[in-house]
Order: sequence, then structure tokens, then C-alpha cells
Amino acid sequence: MAQIPSPAAARFAEGNPGAVLQAACDALSAGRAPVLALVVDTEGSTYASPGALALFGDGAHIGWISGGCLEPEIERVASIAGDTGRIEWLEIDTTDDAALFSGSAVGCRGRQVLALLPMAALHDVAEAISAWLAGGQALKITLARDGRLAVRLDGRAWSWTLPVGEAPPGASKEWTLTLHRAPEALILGAGPETPTLVPLLRSLGWRVTLAERRARWRDAAALGADLQDLHPGDAVAAHPHADVALVMHHGFESDRDALAALAGSRIPFIGLLGPERRRDDLFKLLRASERDALSDRLHSPVGIPQCGRGPEAIALSIATQLQQWRGTRHR
Repeated sequence: MAQIPSPAAARFAEGNPGAVLQAACDALSAGRAPVLALVVDTEGSTYASPGALALFGDGAHIGWISGGCLEPEIERVASIAGDTGRIEWLEIDTTDDAALFSGSAVGCRGRQVLALLPMAALHDVAEAISAWLAGGQALKITLARDGRLAVRLDGRAWSWTLPVGEAPPGASKEWTLTLHRAPEALILGAGPETPTLVPLLRSLGWRVTLAERRARWRDAAALGADLQDLHPGDAVAAHPHADVALVMHHGFESDRDALAALAGSRIPFIGLLGPERRRDDLFKLLRASERDALSDRLHSPVGIPQCGRGPEAIALSIATQLQQWRGTRHR
């Protein structure tokens, strides 16, 4: 079996925009009027990049555009957008010395331009959001100063035109942003690390699938993952576009089956739980072609070293390594 090349590097959404957009859908379904804050432009040192999201409205706000120092002003302008049904603009400029040393200084020399979008005024916007939340595709966003807004995803398109407030002087006439798909992790097998690892990855914006057939682990380990009762080989076949596969059965035969199946996949990051000696023993049971196919993608032991002992520390070390890897593929 020839080694299967990894797919081209994929760009992933920053942070956890899925939580923000899911909250927006929930608020719309409940008849509320949420306002989405969208960073459309930045300059210099800023907490958030273009495309960053936060949700404001009559409930607690979700997501962050600063370390908390700018949110009160964003919330004030978001309230105007929600009340008027128009797009409001907010420029936050802390590039001069006066801003740096003022009593309310944020400590960054940067400039951000935000659009505050009244979601209730965007007919069928929940349909577009739900399509992105389903995974696999990037959402293309085009926003113009005159109030035209369009989104595209996998050949589908939605568009709106809303009244607008005054835009910052010198702002662009149009912005094009991409909300990249969320990274996908396939966990093959559960254990004591999984109840910590799954919610941690989900809080960081990962879509998580857990393939586990043993009843003793299924309910305790999922904690929000898409739980599937599948043999390792079937799970790999069902998720060919996963970005990460973690082999964590704590069972020798199941881990061997998982590695054999992953050898024929295109999943670019494969993590194997356990010490190097265990990996070497597993490799003795694989064909040479399978070992060759795994060699450039296998991270074993998975996780960063010296993060501590115990299930929680191991889960933290794995999540940290995945975030580091995610960052290198975002460049």
C-alpha cells in the first residue's frame, strides 16, 4: 500500500464561532432579537481578527471581541441596532498616545471596525447559520457600507439589504470575510480522559465524534460529542474528512484495528494514547505498508509532554497539542 498523502491544509474558524451562532439561532427561535457583532477590519494590535463574532441582546452576551474592556460600548451600539433594525457601525481606535494613556485605556495600539447586525431583520438567516453549523463548508460573507449583506455556502446563497447607520470615515465600501469550517476530531474509544477532553475540545470550537461500542463508557464519556456505536474501521470509513483521529480505546486489539483502518485514510493528524513501548508493540502487528502510511501522521504518545499525570492532565495535554497543530494549519 503506497502512503496516502494528506489533504491540503485547511483553514479553520478562529475561536468558537459555533457557540455564538448557535446562540443566535436559539435566540431567534425564542422570539428574541439578538444582534451579531462582526469584526470587519482591523489594524495594528487587536484582540480579535476580521471575522470574529460576538452576540448581544436581551440575554447574556456570547463570544468576545476584546478582553472585556470594549464590550460595554459594543453592547450600547448593539442595543441601537436591535431597536432600529438597521446595521450600526462602530470604530474603536486606540492607536494614538492619548488613547494609550487615558484612564480607560485598553493597552493595545490598534483599530477595529465592527458591524452590528440585527439578526431578527435578516429573513431566513437561521437557515444559513444552520447550514454552516452542520459542518464541512466555509461561509462566505460580503457586507457593504450601504447595507447590502450576502452569504454563500456550498452553492447556496442568501442576501438582504438593511438600513444603515453612519459608517466610520475612511472605512471600506465593502468587506468580504470567510467563516471557515470548524475542525473535526474523531475519537476512537473512550476512557477516563474522555469526559474532560470532549467538552474541552467543544469549548474550543471543535466538532467532536466519539466512536465507542462499550456500554460502560458510552454515556459517561460523550458529554456533547456525536456518539456513534461503530467498530473503529467503520468509524474511520464514515468520517473520511476528519482533521484529527485520536486512538484511545485503552484496549490493544481495538487500537490495532483503528490504526490499520487509519493507515488507509487521509486524516492528517493521528494521535495514539499510551507510551512508546505500546506503540512499538502495536506496530509489530501492522503490515509494513500500514506502518509506512502512518509514519508521517502519527503522534505517539499523543499530547504535549510534562503536563502532569492523571486523566485531566492527559486531556489537557492532548487538547493543547491539537490547538497548536490547528494554529500551524491556520497560517
